[in-house]
Amino acid sequence: MIRRILIVLFVIASIGTAFWWFTRPKPITVTLVEVGRGKVEASVANTRAGSVEACLRTRLSPISGGRIAFLGVKKGDHVKKGQVLLRLWNDDQQAQGNLALAQVTSSKKRIAEACAMAENAEREAGRMAELRAKGFISKSGEEKSRYEAQARRAACDAARADVNQAQARVKVTQVEQNRTVLVAPFDGIVADIVGELGEYTTPSPPGVATPPAIDLIDDSCLYIEAPMDEVDAPKIHIGQAARVSLDALPNQPLKGHVKRVALYVVAVEKQARTVDVEVSLDHPEDGKKLLVGYSADVEIVLESREDTLRVPTTALLEGNKVLVYQPAKQMLEERAIKTGITNWEYTEVLEGLKAGDRIVTSLEREGVKAGIKVVPENGSDAATNKIKAK
Repeated sequence: MIRRILIVLFVIASIGTAFWWFTRPKPITVTLVEVGRGKVEASVANTRAGSVEACLRTRLSPISGGRIAFLGVKKGDHVKKGQVLLRLWNDDQQAQGNLALAQVTSSKKRIAEACAMAENAEREAGRMAELRAKGFISKSGEEKSRYEAQARRAACDAARADVNQAQARVKVTQVEQNRTVLVAPFDGIVADIVGELGEYTTPSPPGVATPPAIDLIDDSCLYIEAPMDEVDAPKIHIGQAARVSLDALPNQPLKGHVKRVALYVVAVEKQARTVDVEVSLDHPEDGKKLLVGYSADVEIVLESREDTLRVPTTALLEGNKVLVYQPAKQMLEERAIKTGITNWEYTEVLEGLKAGDRIVTSLEREGVKAGIKVVPENGSDAATNKIKAK
């Protein structure tokens, strides 16, 4: 009887054990990384796409309107400072200039005539004064010769003034002609031309956006301008290191530094206030890879730590906590840590972890939390997922 009872109890226990075995919760597979040392940087990035800009860029238009009589460049041409790019029809002004030059010539000739007569009159007045002293002529005769000499000298001075006036008129005509001529203010490349030979062009009236006749760019000096959130602006200073990435040059970050921080906030939208920051490239040869207008993103390094303990930022839970793997129990333990500087990739660890600890990075998986049984994912051992210093 007792034997039968023992057999029944054994069968029941076996069934219970089997039921527990097949219905027990299975360990969750997690990805682990080993805490190590390396470089951590605190940085900020632009809120909207920045762009590549030229240090010198001018959009030229003639001061006055007129018909294009000379167009000396094409799009893409390299030009030198002082080179004539465009000239409007100005034959009437050239005629006025020629007339002014002729007046200068005739005025100079009148100087020679008037001044020669003045010198002769002054000599005659001197002789009359000597004859008056000897009593050979009357006082009125001597005064008449003296007044004649003074009049002749005044005519000489007036002729000289006429020359100055004629030369000033020449300068006026030159200024008028310059209003119809576009000259390159610096060495550069012609980016765009609006207008063709024989077409009529007009300057931009105040408040009216009219395309410039010629867009001139100095492509020898480029920089990147990017908008930064107003919250980050106080942290940014001239000279800070920066990294520039461009869609046109994927996986080719360019090194640079902050050269200017705007002194005012731009309110593109009421809830999007930004500060423009300009970044210069550290290596001028990098500028040869760029075109003005390329979209660009800028990351400014605020602070950097070399050879410091770090964890992937994606491994952090709310409240700066991580899940640490306990190999003896094959369980996860939640642990609060003290963090230092951080970025989207790594976070500095000041307290709470040591090199060699293994933490979970697959936090997005369902059921991953402290106190559960886990199994390290294939390849997530310390040898293959150690955080290496860059």
